[in-house]
Amino acid sequence: MEYGGFYLDKPVGNNKFSFDERIVKKIFIPKLVDSKIDDLSMGDKAVFIEVDDGSEYSCMGLKNMYRLVDDNIFPKKNVYVFDNHNHAFYFWCKSLKDGMMKKGMTLVHVDQHKDTREPENYYVDINGIEDVERYTNEVLNVGNFIKPALYHGIFDKLIIIDSDYGLDVDVPDEFVLDIDLDFFSKEMEYINFQKKLDKIREYIKRAKVITIATSPYFIEQERAVSALKLLFVVEK
Repeated sequence: MEYGGFYLDKPVGNNKFSFDERIVKKIFIPKLVDSKIDDLSMGDKAVFIEVDDGSEYSCMGLKNMYRLVDDNIFPKKNVYVFDNHNHAFYFWCKSLKDGMMKKGMTLVHVDQHKDTREPENYYVDINGIEDVERYTNEVLNVGNFIKPALYHGIFDKLIIIDSDYGLDVDVPDEFVLDIDLDFFSKEMEYINFQKKLDKIREYIKRAKVITIATSPYFIEQERAVSALKLLFVVEK
């Protein structure tokens, strides 16, 4: 099942941000490939563009979206790594279709941001993967992809971990783990780094489905990938 490998050139989804003010009018949606974690590489196409204080910022992300494959690190797990966080919605629906998760589970969302804004609409057939792709890219953006997942019953409970206190909250036995690597951004350095690693590693061991966003606009990508690799260090 293919996903990605195209441009958004209309003011929809993530391409809607500051569209009328921007010089560059399109962003790239990388394709999904299978890869080992050490083979992740950076891309050279803008995947997120924003205008801030009159300056236009074209953010490069990963070369591809990745389904991580390594029996030593990811046994019987679906682990997806991608740039903009709204793609998590697609991979949740795909994991449902693949039988890797069931509807009505708890979502554990580790992120600097809550990402619970209202989308423009909730019109998507979550059982039709092509419609899910349309909705993910043309309606959803980095800040509004969680409420549709709750609305359509993909999850029945949401636990947001966006603070030091949040890391001390109990999570259920069964859950889907969603990580935004901007949790490791400079703005989040007030949380002890080792505590973050230890807690998220614990979540990773227990979750069968894991979605991970590198969030190009919100954290330097080299810093994000470095944190990602530390999370999956195999203990010897």
